[in-house]
Amino acid sequence: MTDRIADDLLVGARGITGEIGGDERRTYHLLERGLLPAFKLGGVWCARKSTLRAHVERLERAAIERLERAAAEAA
Repeated sequence: MTDRIADDLLVGARGITGEIGGDERRTYHLLERGLLPAFKLGGVWCARKSTLRAHVERLERAAIERLERAAAEAA
């Protein structure tokens, strides 16, 4: 089994948008503000699929924990 970087790499805002959904304008907004784990390679935005998935999972866990804390405090 080969572990090619290219298999996990998204190149360009269009490629990143295809993975996270939405539109390119929103993706550029998130990229420029540092809200997505991405980097520029030769002036082109790039991101790893695996890193984006892990980032979204962290955001989701944090949101669930906040909801659970709020529910516990309200009880």
